[in-house]
Amino acid sequence: MGVVFGGRSAEHEVSLVSAASIIRALDKERYDILPIGITPEGRWLSSQEAVTLLKQKARIDHLPEHVLTPDPRKKGLVPLNHAGASSETHPVDVFFPVLHGTYGEDGTIQGLFELADVPYVGAGVLGSAVGMDKVVQKQLLQHAKLPVAPFLWFTHDGYRTNAKRWIAAIEQELRYPCFVKPANSGSSVGISKAHNRKELLSWIELAGEYDRKIIVERGVANAREIECSVLGNDDPVASLPGEIVPSNEFYDYDAKYVDGKSTAIVPAKLPKALVKKIQRLACDAYRVLNCEGMARVDFLIPRTLKKLYVSEVNTIPGFTAISMYPKMWEASGLPYPKLLDRLIELAIERHAAKNKLKTTYQPKKDWYKE
Repeated sequence: MGVVFGGRSAEHEVSLVSAASIIRALDKERYDILPIGITPEGRWLSSQEAVTLLKQKARIDHLPEHVLTPDPRKKGLVPLNHAGASSETHPVDVFFPVLHGTYGEDGTIQGLFELADVPYVGAGVLGSAVGMDKVVQKQLLQHAKLPVAPFLWFTHDGYRTNAKRWIAAIEQELRYPCFVKPANSGSSVGISKAHNRKELLSWIELAGEYDRKIIVERGVANAREIECSVLGNDDPVASLPGEIVPSNEFYDYDAKYVDGKSTAIVPAKLPKALVKKIQRLACDAYRVLNCEGMARVDFLIPRTLKKLYVSEVNTIPGFTAISMYPKMWEASGLPYPKLLDRLIELAIERHAAKNKLKTTYQPKKDWYKE
C-alpha cells in the first residue's frame, strides 16, 4: 500500500497532515504501508520517515530516490538511477494519493497510475481533471441543470487586456460581495471575498498568482456552508451532511487549518427532506463529474432554506483530524479505518473491471506492415 503525499502544490502542508492521519488509521495487520513523499520541487522519497522529513523540510538529497515508472511490467517504485534493478524495486499493490491540489488532484498523477497499470484510490483522470477546474466543473453542473451560483471567468492575461470590461461585467452581473478564486486550487488558497472595487482589483491579482484562470462567483447572502461525503464507483452513496461554522467571514485557509476556532456540526441540523435533497444532489454532482471512489460535495444554503447551490466538488478531500469527509462518514456509521478499507476495495474493484476491457484489436489485414 503506497500512500502518496506532499507534492508540487500550495496545499503541500495540508497533504502532509492528511497523509499522517491516514497512515495512523490504516490497519497495520492488513496493510504493508509504504509512505511516499513528494517534495515541493517534485522529488520522490519512499521512506517510513517521509512525513516527518517533509514536515521538517529536512535535506533528503542524500537518500535513495525511487519513482513510479509508467512501465506496466514494474507495478511499483524503481530506483531512479538503476531502473530495472529488481532487488531494489518496491512492488505496490495499490496507491492511495493524498495529494491535494495541482499535480495530484488534477488528473496528472492519475494518468501515471493508469500508465503503470496499478489500482489507485479516488477519481480517474477525467473526474480528477474536471473536479479540479472550478470553471469546467461549474459548466458541467450547469449543463446538467444542477443549481450553482452565478459566476464569470477569464484568464489573467485576458483580464489585463480588458480589465475595465471585466470589472463592469462583474459589478453588473454579480455585484458585491463576490468571491474571487483561482480556477485550480483548493483549501481556499488564493480565495478572497471582495466587498468593493478596490478589493476586487487586489483579489484578482492575488488569484492570478496561483492560476492563469480566475473565476468570480456571486456571494450567497447569509449562507450556511453544508458539506456531504460521497463514496462509491458506479453506485455512489452519500453520508449525512455536516455544517461548517467558520471563524472568519468565510471558510478561508486560516479558518480551516490555523486558528482552530471554526466549528463543525456533524450531522448538520437540517430538516429531513432537505437532508435527502442534499444527498441526492451530492450523488448527482458526483456522477456528472465522473467521480469515483470518493468526493466531498459542498453546498451553500441561505438561512431561509428556500434555495441551495452546489458550491464545489473535491475529489481528494482532506483527511486531517478536523476534516469533514471522514467525520461525516463516522456520523453515518462508517468508522475511519473501515472507510479507508472501503476506499481501497473500490480502487481494486475498478482496476479489475477496467482490466477486463480489450486494449488491442486484430484487423482483418496487416495493412500497417505494407
